[in-house]
Amino acid sequence: MTARLNPEAQAALQERANILVVDDLQEKHVVFRTILEELGENIVSARSGKEALRYILEMEFAVILLDVNMPDIDGLETASLIRHYKKSAQTPIVFITAYVDELQAKRGYALGAVDYIPSPVVPEVLRSKVRVFVELHRMNRQLQLRAAEREALARSETARVAAEEAIQRADYLSDVSQRLSRSLNLEHTSRALLDAAAPMLGERAILVLADADGHVTRSMASTGKGLDDLPAGAQEAVGRTLRERQFQLWHDDETDLALAICPLTAGERVRGALLLEGPARQFDGARLALAREVASRASIAMENARLYSAVQEADRRKNEFLAMLAHELRNPLAPIRNAVHIMQGSDVAAPTMHWARDVISRQADHMARLIDDLLDVSRIVQGKVVVKPERLHLASLIERSAESTLPKMESRGQQLRIQLPDEPVVIDGDPVRLAQVLSNLINNAAKFSPQHAVIELAATYEGGMVAITVRDEGAGIDPAFLPHIFDLFAQADQSLDRSQGGLGIGLTLVKHLVELHGGSVEARSEGLGRGAEVTVRLPALLDEQKVTVQPEEGAEAGNAGRGANGPSRILVVDDLVASAETLMTLLEMEGFEVRIANEGMAALKIAQEFRPDVVLLDIGLPGMNGFEVAHKLRELPAGHDALLIALTGYGEAESRSRSAEAGFDFHMVKPADVNLLLQMIADPQQSRSAKVA
Repeated sequence: MTARLNPEAQAALQERANILVVDDLQEKHVVFRTILEELGENIVSARSGKEALRYILEMEFAVILLDVNMPDIDGLETASLIRHYKKSAQTPIVFITAYVDELQAKRGYALGAVDYIPSPVVPEVLRSKVRVFVELHRMNRQLQLRAAEREALARSETARVAAEEAIQRADYLSDVSQRLSRSLNLEHTSRALLDAAAPMLGERAILVLADADGHVTRSMASTGKGLDDLPAGAQEAVGRTLRERQFQLWHDDETDLALAICPLTAGERVRGALLLEGPARQFDGARLALAREVASRASIAMENARLYSAVQEADRRKNEFLAMLAHELRNPLAPIRNAVHIMQGSDVAAPTMHWARDVISRQADHMARLIDDLLDVSRIVQGKVVVKPERLHLASLIERSAESTLPKMESRGQQLRIQLPDEPVVIDGDPVRLAQVLSNLINNAAKFSPQHAVIELAATYEGGMVAITVRDEGAGIDPAFLPHIFDLFAQADQSLDRSQGGLGIGLTLVKHLVELHGGSVEARSEGLGRGAEVTVRLPALLDEQKVTVQPEEGAEAGNAGRGANGPSRILVVDDLVASAETLMTLLEMEGFEVRIANEGMAALKIAQEFRPDVVLLDIGLPGMNGFEVAHKLRELPAGHDALLIALTGYGEAESRSRSAEAGFDFHMVKPADVNLLLQMIADPQQSRSAKVA
């Protein structure tokens, strides 16, 4: 049974066929048209070879009747030109001639002629032969149309299959994305990836996780064993992928086992790899492209899960830190409040009063250190800490650092043993910051060591670097916590009793300050209860010239209030009444003449009458702030030459810069060092001169 053509093809076959008659005589055209008109086809007449060629370029013909003897271009030449066109290369040509010899016939047939009809023609013969060629033309057209239909059907089927595959691929990728995004838990995301990958992409899937150096930290599989179950060659290929971040297709010729290894990346780092195992024939181009797309989406999902875990961990540590901060700040407040209550009692003995004052002083100093540490961390995080390097002798630096820690160690019966190199070592560093580093390490060692313990500080010099190691035999460090010991707010002891205290920021400060000096720091411990040691390495050099440290000169407290011309007049401006009054009492006890003001306009009015030598001015005042008050004071004759000191809780770089612009001579952060403050105001003019110099 012959398949029926579609309506468009049937309509094409029902069209009349074109028959081209080429002859230079008009009467012959009349004869041919009369003979052939009963065929019902379309007769096209051409009077010359050129005209025939023009029709051939425009139309398709079932047969061409061509007169041999024509002027200009004869029939044989016309046939030769017709065969040069692709469109008419196979069109049947019938020569019509009154005479044909053997040579002419051979030439005609060589040009593709299918027949010779003698002239005058026999109508039945001509009509019969033309009818045959027309039918052959229609049959050929039918075959062409059927071939075109089959080709279109094949293309349509291919497109349908491709579309179905594309839809399946899109549906699969959509399903994979949904599975991977259901949870931000790394374990759940990893398991979802394995479930989605096998058996769709491979008979078995293995997920490998790696550290920053490309070393495998963990592997899991959809079924069976994991990475260790693979042949050695496959494991080597996985290692190359983790190192080079490149997709690999590993193949074992003996077993026909193939392994598609897709790296899981995050930026420039490799986080792991997705391994797909199966027969080599399974991994065609489309399957590999799909696998790599899944790996790309998995990389994003796993990185999101990792970042979410990091944010959760940071949030947990932040909350723990805030709770710890509240605890640490409340701790000194309790003895301060108790000491104040004792001092307010009646008939308090002098020794008890002295003891209470000492308690308040120690606890206030402790709170000041906590706040200073917080401010240091804030400045470091913002990149605002700038070291001021000087030429320092190692021995002097260590001596200065040890002095600040000895009182606390002596109260616990602890001992500090110091071992220095024989040769003089010089460091180019900030004396304050490096002393802060070493004091922090010694205090940490003492804090986590029992009473009567021995703390060792040993320094060695080699190859342009000095290594300073602080070693104790105290609580030690858990190996799991050791990699995080320099992280901000990290503390191994998160229990409620937290007998050692602290904010967990000291070692973070140490690390950043050491790195600002071009050095490094590392911590080691053999485990809990086995002590710990921290080593700081700094650039250094040998210097044969002995460096001497000049002691700081300071005024004696009893003479602080006496300047060159008698007692200094001091104006204290602070909106906190308690702060202003306690500072006034302290200064009056030292022999100064003091006035106080609680806001800017009152301060300006008092200054005009009092003509102070020194103004201690808070910045955070109501209405007119301290910067504005300082600027107006400098415009007054009474305040033009006064020593102007900003005494404020704002210690960041921007506030210090604004203080200088407003006309302040010095910027001190509350609570100020009382001895330093007394030393500065003992002789205001000398202090201003020293600053200018």
